[in-house]
Amino acid sequence: MKETDPLYDVKMQLVDAVEAEDRMCLRTNMPIPSIHQINELIEQIKCVLFPDFFLAKAHRIHSRKSQVDNSVEKIFNILRQEIAASMVFCTDCEALDSDKADEIARQFIFQLPKIKHLLLTDIEAVTMRDPAVDNYGEVILSYPGIQVMIHHRTAHELYKLGVPVLPRIIMEVAHSQTGIDIHPAAEIGEYFAIDHGTGIVVGKTTIIGSHCMLYQGVTLGAKNFTFNEKGLPIDDPRHPILEDNVTVYSNSSILGRITIGHHTVIGGNVWIDTDVPPYSVITQAAPLQKRDETDE
Repeated sequence: MKETDPLYDVKMQLVDAVEAEDRMCLRTNMPIPSIHQINELIEQIKCVLFPDFFLAKAHRIHSRKSQVDNSVEKIFNILRQEIAASMVFCTDCEALDSDKADEIARQFIFQLPKIKHLLLTDIEAVTMRDPAVDNYGEVILSYPGIQVMIHHRTAHELYKLGVPVLPRIIMEVAHSQTGIDIHPAAEIGEYFAIDHGTGIVVGKTTIIGSHCMLYQGVTLGAKNFTFNEKGLPIDDPRHPILEDNVTVYSNSSILGRITIGHHTVIGGNVWIDTDVPPYSVITQAAPLQKRDETDE
């Protein structure tokens, strides 16, 4: 009752504020995706892709096949539920029934061998490019670049299957854990290496070829946006294309729908917003200045 609740007016204001914002209102009693379940999904995917590292040792020796079977079933069951839950955010697609959610989850399962192959190339790329690495296990268990790519290779396949919101949530979980922000729609080729990683940003329409490497603080972003008649930004290609064998050193920004030619090296702290031809080396153009001895 209003007379006995000193916070009644505040509560009503909060309720009215939520109901007044149509873009935020779900207007449904359907469940929404669960962060806890998404974390469990990634853990089960790790068990399937790298059982020697993420399954218990006893299980690995005596019943590895049954444990992998069990993890695949868990992946399927979590996915079918989370895919169905994600459709609460979909305003321009057909209603999703349980059979459709099951089919999408099953299609994802078929992509697991492909995801494993891509991740193995990423692990090899990091190992071959970093002299501080002692063995592959160190990379799999501790390198943030591989942790974020487990999430990205997963999220990208779900994105291609048309699952809304869920791929973005998967990547934001990785972002919070690693400091690396990659949109699930970004296309990334084989043998992709990230060194250190903190502060890397890769936009939605970015295309990265094979055998590319990014260092900390690199931004592959948009330079500007185009807008529709309502003043809203249009989701068109606006991020860079990196061809094969491109290395970008720390804190460089590559902006706009430009192409960085293959076998190019971009030095640190460089701003680029025009095409770069293949076999280029781009560094800061800061000339050396001789100190005036009279200043001493």
